Amino acid sequence: MQTESAPSIPHQTMMSSTASGSAQCGACGPGYASPLDAMKGPREEIVYVPCIYRNTGRGKPDFLATVDVDPKSPHYSQVIHRLPMPNLGDELHHSGWNTCSSCFGDTTKKRNRLILPSLISSRIYVVDVGTDPRAPRLFKVVNPEDVFWQCNLGYLHTSHCLGSGEVMISTLGDPAGNGKGGFVLLDGETFDIKGNWEKGDKSPPMGYDFWYQPRHNVLISTEWGIPKCLGYGFNPNDLKKGRYGRRLNVWDWTTHTYIQAIDVGEDAAPLEIRFLHNPDAAEGFVGCTISSAIHRFYKTEVRAGR
Repeated sequence: MQTESAPSIPHQTMMSSTASGSAQCGACGPGYASPLDAMKGPREEIVYVPCIYRNTGRGKPDFLATVDVDPKSPHYSQVIHRLPMPNLGDELHHSGWNTCSSCFGDTTKKRNRLILPSLISSRIYVVDVGTDPRAPRLFKVVNPEDVFWQCNLGYLHTSHCLGSGEVMISTLGDPAGNGKGGFVLLDGETFDIKGNWEKGDKSPPMGYDFWYQPRHNVLISTEWGIPKCLGYGFNPNDLKKGRYGRRLNVWDWTTHTYIQAIDVGEDAAPLEIRFLHNPDAAEGFVGCTISSAIHRFYKTEVRAGR
C-alpha cells in the first residue's frame, strides 16, 4: 500500500460518534445489502450519540443520548432520552454495532446492541437498543481488568462488527499507558472477551482507528499517540520524541499479522481511516489531525522478487 497527499484542509477531531437504527424489512438481516442500497433506504428517525463529561469539571458519568431526527416529529432535533453510565471518567469513544451488514442475508441476526468502548477507563459498555430503541438500557459491562489480563491492552478506541459475527475494538496502548497497537475481540452474542485479534510477534507502536477490506485481504490501522503522554495535553515537543503517531499500519486479514508500515510524516497523527464504499475498492483515505492533511492510500502491484 502507498499514499499520496491531498491539499491541506482544516480538520476537527470529534470526541463522540453517532450510530443509528437499521431499516426494517421482511426477510433480511441487519443493515443493507450494499452501500448503494443504504443510500436509497429511508432516512433515520433516531440517532445515538455518546456524550462526554470527563475534564469538564462536572462530576457526572458520561451518557448515551438518543436524538430524534425525524422532521415530522414534534421532538425533532431534541434529546429524547439519556442513558447514564454507572461509572465516572470513562470517556466513551467510537461506538459500533454488534452485527454488521456482512450478515445482511442472515435473518437470525439483529442489530440490537450498541458497543461503547471507553478511552480512559478501558471499560466496555454494551447497550440494548433493540427492546426499546427510543429508550436504550444497559445490557452488559466488560470490566477493564478483564481487558488488561486477557489481552494485555488498554485505552480502547474504535468498535467495529465483523462478518464472523464477532466484535473488534482497537486500542491505543497497554494497561500501563505505553503505546501499543492491538485489538480486543468480543463474542458477538455473549460479549465475553475472546482474546486478541492480532497474532505474531510484531505489533505497531501505537493504535487508534482501523478499517478492513477482506476482498483484498487487508486491514489498516492508524496511530494517535502514547496514552500516558496524551493525558497531559498536546505538547509540540512530543512530536520529535516519537510520542505521536505517523504511520498507517497494514495487517494481513487472514493471518492477523502485521506486515507493513506506511510513514505519512512526523507531524501527521493519522486518525480516522476508511476504504471507499465500493466493496471491491483497494483504496481509501485517512485524515491527519496535526498536519490537517488527507492522504489517499492504495494498493500497488507486487514487484518481481519481493
